Order: sequence, then structure tokens, then C-alpha cells
Amino acid sequence: MSSPLPSSSSSPSSPPSVLGLAPVVPVVVVEDAADAVPLARALVAGGLPAIEVTLRTPAALDAIRAIAGEVPDAVVGAGTVITPGQVDEAVDAGARFLVSPGWTDVLLGAMRASGVPFLPGVSTASEVVALLERGVREMKFFPARAAGGTAYLGALAGPLPQARFCPTGGIGADSAPDYLALPNVGCVGGSWMLPADAVAARDWGRIERLAREAAGLSAGARCR
Repeated sequence: MSSPLPSSSSSPSSPPSVLGLAPVVPVVVVEDAADAVPLARALVAGGLPAIEVTLRTPAALDAIRAIAGEVPDAVVGAGTVITPGQVDEAVDAGARFLVSPGWTDVLLGAMRASGVPFLPGVSTASEVVALLERGVREMKFFPARAAGGTAYLGALAGPLPQARFCPTGGIGADSAPDYLALPNVGCVGGSWMLPADAVAARDWGRIERLAREAAGLSAGARCR
């Protein structure tokens, strides 16, 4: 994501960059929109204010709308954005950033026009070069572990130092510090602080504790 457009009227306080929001971005799948606000409050209280709500469920847009309206300290974004229509719907709902698992020129054009920062997904050097040609320097690396993990990302830093990444996919508390230690990684995305049983039980206290551990983990990685 390079030189984002000014914030749109529907997202008046969008950040200038996704990678600068927080070292760890929780990737959230919301099945029940009623859970969105307490879940977001738990993550924010634990030190993880940037929240990516994936557009994988019927409740996702309502969840984004609720978080945007009721959790002012959260920076909520939309993930798994794969169509221009979803770009418009997410921004209208209050998403302040966009993340896609991959990209096409059509999708890239829609994300550029949205007025909010975005991370198009890549998994190969050729895709990175293609985005650099189009002026995009910040990207999602997905699926991170399956696509080569830290070894692959580290190898990209030499020939393509201008590209920076948010790796997502198969990252946990044990591997996050290794990604964060790479010079071309700005943040990581993951859901290890959101175990399914805790979400199902609405155990927001446990999620807050896990979020705090994740936030501390990222800080430790940065100090190494």
C-alpha cells in the first residue's frame, strides 16, 4: 500500500498505513454480530487496537458497523475482501482499512478508490514485483507458513527491500516473534489470541489476557 488516498467521508480518521497500526493484528471471524463489541473491547483492553474482521460470515458487516460505532479506541478493518462490491460495503460499514488474500487489477483499483489504506495479498516474488510496478509497497503475505514462512520473506528482503509485509496464515505465539524480527515485516496477522472455545463461551476475560500476551510478545520481538 503506497501513498493512500485521503480518507473518505465515511471513514474520516483512517490511518495512513495498515502496517503502522500495531505489530499484531487479530484476524477475527464473527459468527454472531452481538459478540463483536465485547470481543473488540477485550482485544483493545489487551493492547491490540487494530482488528481485522474477515468477510467470511453473514455477520461480518454488522460486526464492523458495531465496532466502528461503539468501540472508539478500536481501528476496525475488513479482511478477505475479494470484490469491488465488498470494498464499498466494508467502507460504508465503517472499515478503516482493507485486507485481501490476493489481488487483481480490478480489485486493486477499487481498493485504491476507497480512500482507506489496504493490503493486497501476495505469495510469490512475481506478485510482489507486479504490485511494486503499480506503486504499492505494503502487502499481505498469505498464506504465510504454507508459502515459505520466515525463510521466504527473509529471502525477499534482499532483492525487494522496498516491499513491506503483514504475513498472515499459520502464525502463532511461537512463530510471531520470528516474523516480527524480519526487516521487511511491519506487523503480523493471526487468531491465536481468539481460541474458538473462548469465543463460543464469550470468555472475554480470557481473550483479553491472550491479547495482552500477544501485545507483549510483539514488543519483545521488537527489542531483540
